[in-house]
Amino acid sequence: MNKNTTPSVNFADTKPHYELLDGLRGVAALLVVVYHIFEGYAFAGGKGVIDTINHGLLAVDFFFILSGFVISYAYDDRWGKMTIGDFFKRRLIRLHPMIIIGTIIGVVTFLIGGRHQWSGAVTPYSWVMVAMLLTMFLIPAVPGAGYEVRGNGEMYPLNGSMWSLFFEYISNILYALIIRRLSTKLLAVLAVVLGAVHAWIFTHDMAGYGMMGVGWTMDTINFWGGLVRMMFPFTVGMLLARTFKPRKIKGAFWLCSAILIFLFTRPFISAQSCINLNCLYEVICVAFILPAVVWLGACGSAEAKITKRISNFLGEISYPLYLVQYPIMYLFFSWLIKNQRYTFGETMGVSILTVVTCVVLAYASLKLYDEPVRRWLAKKFINKKK
Repeated sequence: MNKNTTPSVNFADTKPHYELLDGLRGVAALLVVVYHIFEGYAFAGGKGVIDTINHGLLAVDFFFILSGFVISYAYDDRWGKMTIGDFFKRRLIRLHPMIIIGTIIGVVTFLIGGRHQWSGAVTPYSWVMVAMLLTMFLIPAVPGAGYEVRGNGEMYPLNGSMWSLFFEYISNILYALIIRRLSTKLLAVLAVVLGAVHAWIFTHDMAGYGMMGVGWTMDTINFWGGLVRMMFPFTVGMLLARTFKPRKIKGAFWLCSAILIFLFTRPFISAQSCINLNCLYEVICVAFILPAVVWLGACGSAEAKITKRISNFLGEISYPLYLVQYPIMYLFFSWLIKNQRYTFGETMGVSILTVVTCVVLAYASLKLYDEPVRRWLAKKFINKKK
């Protein structure tokens, strides 16, 4: 399986933000859930190609662009008033509470599934507890180790989607220590160099997946490929934020949502010659089309009440949805394998219920856990009187 999913984060607490970008992050997060439904059919049926929403993995690259845009916009001009420690506090408070609850949900679903690895072997409780502790601290599993409890090489076998949070944390560290200090010209040079490496790795399909599905495990090409996969769109997002000149564009939310759906649902393209055309399509999307979507979204505003409500709701649940959905998908995948169902037509009711469960669980996690915990942490560690 290829784990290809991370929404990014909200803007800093003292700056106004681009509302539609929050909403678009939610649209992409919802598309990730649907993508994983169809990934389940491919996985259960032993197919190498995911049907219908073939390029849903591009959502993670969209999230990395948004992350670079958001981080640069929110923090570039604040370093005279903020230390590196202050920055990391804010990022941990924003990101880590949901990592904790995402881990707990992962443990619960793994236990419900009988602690079975994909091979059928049963994982001892002791290794499950070790995996839980390591995942809570975002320490990745080494393939084949006892605490790699699901047995298919995932960095985070209790919640596979967390691989992109691992790279998100790396991007935050690199930003705080190095990248923020670069001038806009040097940042542009870095983006071009990373873009060339990115294009080389993926158009030559070095991982052999036939798509840009790297980063989810700790083998060599996945780690270094995942690092490049994160750094290129992240720097592109930063460059967008630094050079952005807004224009008023009506209907941007719906236009951008339609573009994302269109991009993610294009048919799989068979490889030809020395260049993998499917990967080339995805590289073009990451380098040019997805940044344009971010620009369009930043130019728009939610004029209509219904648009504002939908955008705000999707923006609110985007990060929690990303962190809770894959543990639910493990149960869905197991159900597909057990019942030998491999298409949406055969599983429509269960598939819709799975998506609804993910959305409801995300909203409940947000309101009952994430927001209260972040408010308490912010009050204790950021807003306290010095």
